Amino acid sequence: MRYSDTAAPVITLTSGPVDAYPDVLRGLGRTVLYDYDPAFQAFYEKVVAKAQTAMRLSTRPVILHGEPVLGLEAAAASLITPRDTVLNLASGVYGKGFGYWAKRYSPNLLEIEVPYNEAIDPQSVADMLKKHPEISIVSVCHHDTPSGTINPINEIGALVAAHDAYLIVDAVSSFGGMNTHPEDCKADIYVTGPNKCLGCPPGLTLLGVSDRAWAKMKANEAAPRASMLSILDWKDAWSREKPFPFTPSVAEINGLDVALDLYLGEGPEAVWARHALTAKATRAGVRAMGLELWAASEAIASPTTTAVRTPEGIDETALRRAARERYGVVFSSGRGETHGRLTRIGHMGPTAQPIYALAAIAALGGALGSLGHRVEVGRGIDAALAVIDAAA
Repeated sequence: MRYSDTAAPVITLTSGPVDAYPDVLRGLGRTVLYDYDPAFQAFYEKVVAKAQTAMRLSTRPVILHGEPVLGLEAAAASLITPRDTVLNLASGVYGKGFGYWAKRYSPNLLEIEVPYNEAIDPQSVADMLKKHPEISIVSVCHHDTPSGTINPINEIGALVAAHDAYLIVDAVSSFGGMNTHPEDCKADIYVTGPNKCLGCPPGLTLLGVSDRAWAKMKANEAAPRASMLSILDWKDAWSREKPFPFTPSVAEINGLDVALDLYLGEGPEAVWARHALTAKATRAGVRAMGLELWAASEAIASPTTTAVRTPEGIDETALRRAARERYGVVFSSGRGETHGRLTRIGHMGPTAQPIYALAAIAALGGALGSLGHRVEVGRGIDAALAVIDAAA
């Protein structure tokens, strides 16, 4: 059987956009209220309060109405001034990419860059902060999705706080899928969104903003105002007493409301556990088939994305095409420097269930076999099942 590339796949196991929860999709179909209707204004306030609970914040989070790249660029534009010296931590394509935004707003950019299958060593950050006391802002990507690797943001955050610098964290593909929160890592701007581990479609950004970051942005005359990039304009929009700067994404707020109910109702710890178990089973299956993980060590492998190194002689694009055509399973490619060198299997939201580890192993192994690279798919399935059964 062949699955047509013009028809929807059977299973989407990508690292984003990810499949949405059915309940979220139904939530998107709720009535679209007028944004100045008192019912919607009260509802919006309640949704922001739920997000505050989920993010474990002592202050209200900000919702920006665009997918999280909006929040990342807005953080750079709002917090960074020409007088700042920014230390950008680059362990992957997305971490490196933030440096380009930082450079746009300040000429004073320093970087620590490591191979894109490794993580940032906190000691290197400590050494750089000591060598450059002028550093005033540090930026880091928690889960660099194109590599499937995790950086130790709590340890990095403690160093940045002790240096009295500001910390910008990209937690787009980690929040909701593992134990990470803005105040735990002492982030001043923590950028995430509901379109990854919370199982929503792309369309919103969630920001945790510290009091000191608010003060710095207000003092920055160049910080965007009356702009899609403005964080300041949305500071008090959570309150039904304040007007929205422009029309909010009403349907997306409906979906977010459902996603937060699902997350808090299941219990964050239980959500994190099934993300971790799905990834662990997938990694076990990958190794049992004789394939290599992209991450230099399993200790830094993400619980929300498994990156598999492309075997020598295999065209990675052809590999993903074969998985889709033969089995109806869609994986993600790498990005930038990792494109063609690895295949990414996403474990986020509704696909962070152990059964999908088995589907991933079967489709990956079968696709490789169709390209002439034989692997022991049965061993992969057995290894994944052993992990799942041990957790039962």
